[in-house]
Amino acid sequence: MTANASSSVPFASPAAAGGAPFVETPVAYDGILLAGFGGPEGQDDVIPFLRNVTRGRGIPDERLEEVAHHYRHFGGVSPINAQNRALKAALEAELDRRGIDLPVYWGNRNWTPYLEDAVREAADEGDTTLLAFATSAYSSFSSCRQYREDFARVLEETGLDATVTIDKIRPFFDHPGFVDAFLEGVRAAVDGFLAQGIAADQIQVLFSTHSVPTDDAVRSGPRDVDWGPGGAYAAQHEAVAAWVMDRISTELPVASDVAWELVYQSRSGPPSQPWLEPDVCDVIEELPRRGRSAVVVVPLGFMSDHMEVLWDLDTEAAEAAEEAGLAFVRTPTPGVSSAFVAGIVDLVEERLRGRPAAERAHVTELGPWFDVCRPGCCENIRAGFKPAAAGLAP
Repeated sequence: MTANASSSVPFASPAAAGGAPFVETPVAYDGILLAGFGGPEGQDDVIPFLRNVTRGRGIPDERLEEVAHHYRHFGGVSPINAQNRALKAALEAELDRRGIDLPVYWGNRNWTPYLEDAVREAADEGDTTLLAFATSAYSSFSSCRQYREDFARVLEETGLDATVTIDKIRPFFDHPGFVDAFLEGVRAAVDGFLAQGIAADQIQVLFSTHSVPTDDAVRSGPRDVDWGPGGAYAAQHEAVAAWVMDRISTELPVASDVAWELVYQSRSGPPSQPWLEPDVCDVIEELPRRGRSAVVVVPLGFMSDHMEVLWDLDTEAAEAAEEAGLAFVRTPTPGVSSAFVAGIVDLVEERLRGRPAAERAHVTELGPWFDVCRPGCCENIRAGFKPAAAGLAP
């Protein structure tokens, strides 16, 4: 029998089990579950890791090798695990600084250390009421629901579903701690180009995020809202990008002449399957025809400089800009910046204190997002709904 099987939200703490969108009563969590994507840490890990990522899709190894060369270019090592180790240490330090006595357990979906190991470790320590922080800020199947499904799967497969509960910190796409790095990066890049004598109307800002299948995108977020053709996933990115550019234009009026748009990267599906567009490199290629001479690429969809930032942006997008004769700057991700780490702990404190939604930090009109995902949120149309923690069924 699953924990809270009679509740509206399976696998949830009692405070979240009723299914209200915001948990506004304090919860005495025992620990924080840092949930990562995972990545290989050597050449021998690359194909097994990619098999994990694509499990259930029947993709042969020869096709996986087409993606593997991104990792092989960097010695088979993804930076993501080192980044999560650094984030775990930074979170522990910030929690200690604030006097919050909560251990941080780190587990990945696709490579060691696995989520299963982290949850077992927490249970062995007697920490059974967990609050998860997934290392992805937005609403979509791959960036939110898939984590929630993995929490449910892990609890069931370990037999801990009767004793351990997992709630999830809300999607944090518009929390000030997350967006601060992007604001600072765009401001510095635009200032730098202006100082070089490049006119504002010759500068293009491209906010880049991971493309997802269009069918998944339109199903992202609550189903009772018309989010437009890209669903809540695209709407969230657009809202944050607009906020960043509005702030910069307020501080530096000439920047109102700087053009910007949302672009996508890293698509991996078959050509016959529609994914969100336009592609970042395709847009860079056409910028000279728009009269641009400089491009600022902002990794808005990414929390840290992992492989898809290093390869797709620092390698491929940079090469596309060079071929187009454009000055190029790629701005920083939040990483382990002090503002971001403090922001994560602010999000933890929201749930520890039961902070009312009206008092929660956010920079766009879309926020604050929900603590408990709504019914039908972020469906994977190819696989259907599976049991998921931290949300109303299905």
